[in-house]
Formats: sequence, C-alpha cells, structure tokens
Amino acid sequence: MRIDYYLSTLSPFAYLAGDRLERIAARHGARIAYKPLDILALFARTGGTPPAERAPARQSYRLQELRRQAKKRGLPIVLQPAHFPTNAAPASYAVIAAQASVDAGGPGDTGALVRAILAACWAEERDIAEDAVIRDCLAQAGFDPALADKGLLAGAETYARNLEEAVEAGVFGAPFYVVGEERFWGQDRLEDLDLFLAGDL
Repeated sequence: MRIDYYLSTLSPFAYLAGDRLERIAARHGARIAYKPLDILALFARTGGTPPAERAPARQSYRLQELRRQAKKRGLPIVLQPAHFPTNAAPASYAVIAAQASVDAGGPGDTGALVRAILAACWAEERDIAEDAVIRDCLAQAGFDPALADKGLLAGAETYARNLEEAVEAGVFGAPFYVVGEERFWGQDRLEDLDLFLAGDL
C-alpha cells in the first residue's frame, strides 16, 4: 500500500504533522512516496489563494489556528518566521534526491529530512533556500550532505511532474495524502487516514 504525500517544504501545516504520517504508515505497512511541489503553482491551477493575498480575516484566523495546533501538538512555532516565504525549490530538490537515494537502497530517513526542513523554517527561523541549511538538514536525517548538489536536473523535472500528478489526483493544498482514489487534506485529517487504512472508514 502506498501513500502519496504531496507537500510544500514551506507549509506550516506540514510542519504541524510532525511524524504522525510516518507512524501511521509503519502501523499499516504502507510506503510513503514523498512528493514536494510548488504550492503557489498548485493554488493557481486549483483555485487557491496564497496566504499573503487572502482577506485579513482569513490571515488572522490562520495565525490563530497555527498557534492552537502547535500548542496541541507540543511543537514550537514562530508564527511569522523571518524567512517566509522563501524559495522552496532547493529544499524540495533535496527531498527528491533523498527519496531517490533511499529507493536505491541508500541510508537516510526521508521523513526525518522533511521534518528537519520544516522545523528549520517554522521553529528555528533559518532560510531553507540556503545551501548550508539544506546540507545540515540532510546530515541530521542520515544523508550525505552532498546530495544537495546531485540530481538537480532530475529534481527539477520531478518537482514539475509532482505538480502535474497532484492536479490530476485532485490535490489542491498541502499537506495532502492520497491512497488510490481516497484523498485527505491537512494534518488534521491524519486520524481519518489512519482509520481508512485500518478499514474503519
């Protein structure tokens, strides 16, 4: 069983998911396919609005929700980090390269890498577009930091392909989890994903 995990390396809600997806997948013997994508391009293709362009009431509510969910999950969060938004592509390419390395039998933990990148932005106020930050996150997750320099063309191609696959699969936000035809949007739907994989939903 495979869970297609569409994510943005800049998503605060993906950060708030913590390691729950990985624990759910392990419980059900499912494999996670990590699929970073360009969230702004996804919004443009599916009727979404970037956070900075949303009405003030929606922006205010988003900050409240982030604060509440972070407290609920016991995760530190900087609601308006110094390096948001930033270029998500370099960190996304690193995740893609890491996934390819693991698929080929190499060492490292792709889930841990995603969490390290998200925490760098939302808890540590580091710029995930910077090479040194990406290399540090790779090392934390058990990967060779040199992966940051490898497969850049393949990473760019996969990044673009992930967007097309997302649109085709009916994805319109991040984090988004897809199992076959079943779709789950948001870290607050991970419990439903768990129940679905158990056959209870």
